[in-house]
Amino acid sequence: MTISTKTFEYKDGETTCVGYLAWDDSVVSARPTVLVNHAWSGRDDFAEGVAIQMAANGYVGIALDNYGDGAQPDTLDEKMAFMGPLKENRKALRSRLKAGYKAAAALPMVDADAMAAIGFCFGGLCTLDMARAGLNLKAAISCHGLLDAPDLKPGKITADILACHGWDDPMAPPDHVVAFGAEMAAAGGDWTLMAFGNTQHAFMVPDANSPDMGLQYNKSAADQSWAAAFDLLRKHFALHGTQAQEGSS
Repeated sequence: MTISTKTFEYKDGETTCVGYLAWDDSVVSARPTVLVNHAWSGRDDFAEGVAIQMAANGYVGIALDNYGDGAQPDTLDEKMAFMGPLKENRKALRSRLKAGYKAAAALPMVDADAMAAIGFCFGGLCTLDMARAGLNLKAAISCHGLLDAPDLKPGKITADILACHGWDDPMAPPDHVVAFGAEMAAAGGDWTLMAFGNTQHAFMVPDANSPDMGLQYNKSAADQSWAAAFDLLRKHFALHGTQAQEGSS
């Protein structure tokens, strides 16, 4: 296996976005693809690492650029300045997500009928919003994601939903979890919520170590979440000849 990587540009209106593509270039046919939605730090090394991890497991991995221009804000204020407007304007966020999805689906190595998405923190919300928009995804995996629903007309959720949640996550408090469960139940599709006790936000990010802010890596919760994520991908993509192996970024 030889994993190749490159960036590629796509447009959402006047905004140029810079995605990151990872794939095994020894495979000539189109194959199942996992879109990676980044956290509030932008399309950073972590998001790119997950894309590479997906490629190593037989998929095409694509880290989307939901901020535009490849932005990777550094400070807390900068991160909020990029994430806040999209979090508050979910219509604009939906447009950005659709643009990334369409650009990915058009790539020659991507099987557009065998796509999934995974996201972390803000990216978890992005992944759920992709499913809420009715995009053609086999699976949508939210990892310590924000759970609140947008005030938009929902599409028909066809994706198999997996939400991995830390019960002590200050960004997704219990009332949000209950509302999310009610939303998913009303949607009528397949969905799973994994909730981990004594677990804060960002529990799958090894560098997260700010418990005073509610951000803390938790290896046990992370390992269980990765295992569940790859099990779900295997479930939907086994017929495509993909045999994913568990791993972590």
